[in-house]
Amino acid sequence: MKKIIESSLFLGIEELIKDLDPEIISEGRKGVLQPLTKFIQSKVSNHQEIRLNFICTHNSRRSHLAQVWTQTMAYHFNIKNVHCYSGGTETTALFPMVAETLKNSGFKIKKLSENRNPVYSIKYAGNEHPIIGFSKKNDDDFNPKSEFAAIMTCSQADEACPFVPGAEKRFPITFEDPKVFDNTPQQTEKYSERSMQIATELFYVFSQINPQ
Repeated sequence: MKKIIESSLFLGIEELIKDLDPEIISEGRKGVLQPLTKFIQSKVSNHQEIRLNFICTHNSRRSHLAQVWTQTMAYHFNIKNVHCYSGGTETTALFPMVAETLKNSGFKIKKLSENRNPVYSIKYAGNEHPIIGFSKKNDDDFNPKSEFAAIMTCSQADEACPFVPGAEKRFPITFEDPKVFDNTPQQTEKYSERSMQIATELFYVFSQINPQ
């Protein structure tokens, strides 16, 4: 494993990352992740910007977790010029349990607006710009219009969007929806479980990247 440079990641996140075990990822799942790894490596090798747009039906749960963890892992592994986004096939709201799960993992969360689709500041490191989290369609003006990879984080979005305008590559990397555990005694546990799966898999992806 490559040496990680000293960073200003918040301590809670740093400690959580130390406990991640990519060895638990199956060979089949590594095969699913490999095209994304190859895409990122190609961009790094050619000194190009890396734009990743994570897409799910409602842009409320999995796509945000993937966006946040990808930006965090890029920083952790010192991979430059990585810009992460998220969107949906429709607009709803970032589900509050996602913000709570990230907060429990060491992120500093601030709600910037109070409405049906609140805007969140999600900060992972002391010296970095926060990630701005809110629900939006994948072609929202907040997101890139070209030269990006579309990562489909749910099977519904994967099926509903066989073509993503402006995307130079499209990768189906789907995750089970923690929504099925909403308002149950298992809700906190299952959201954390899904977040840790996403974190572990993105850790694995960026651990394979040669920063040149």
